Amino acid sequence: MARRRLRFSRLLRNLGLALAAWAVVTVTIVVALRWIDPPFTAFMLQSRVGALFSSPPGYQFRYAWRDWDRVSRNAALAVVAAEDQQFPEHHGFDFKQIDRALQDRERGRRVRGASTISQQVAKNLFLWPGQSWFRKGLEAGITVLIEFAWSKQRILEVYLNVAEFGRGTFGVQAASRRFLHKDAARLTRADAALLAAVLPAPKRFRVDAPSNYVRRRQAWIERQMASLGGTAYLQGLD
Repeated sequence: MARRRLRFSRLLRNLGLALAAWAVVTVTIVVALRWIDPPFTAFMLQSRVGALFSSPPGYQFRYAWRDWDRVSRNAALAVVAAEDQQFPEHHGFDFKQIDRALQDRERGRRVRGASTISQQVAKNLFLWPGQSWFRKGLEAGITVLIEFAWSKQRILEVYLNVAEFGRGTFGVQAASRRFLHKDAARLTRADAALLAAVLPAPKRFRVDAPSNYVRRRQAWIERQMASLGGTAYLQGLD
């Protein structure tokens, strides 16, 4: 019995040390990424490793970073309008959307997405897809760090550069070049809305062959962009 207790205490101690080391490394990386552009993300690594085993036809990894000043403000506004309209005001979490999602789950309805742009950045950079409470807990902690260490502009800049817009295509510049044959700085309102329209499921929805649903969502996003007041809505982030 004493030996079991000793083993259990050692296991707990080692687990605590591992979690502490992970926390230190994560905090260090998050702070560094305030100034350093990420060369890759966890989602990018998973995409590339997955392609090695599944060999999807025509797969090609694409990623090209573009600084904030080299991306059309239409692109920034479109993702805010589509994904997180409270982005300038919240501190990482949209509790109204979370509450609605919980109510939908209780009523057996299709659960709507409640993740903010900040949460999606945390997930894309460090974590993996899934809905487990453990992963959600890690995501919440990293989101708090990001909101504390970065400006809103930096969060949106990173999101625009790491979001997946099609299988193996990460970032608004790579998506603009692949699907629209133009630079991200030249995106129109319609272009930006079309790119944002596929974000909920970039492996299922396509920019280059948009379904009727994607076209309807594109039109809705354009209306939301106008109702927010256009790109002036982002002036406080510049």
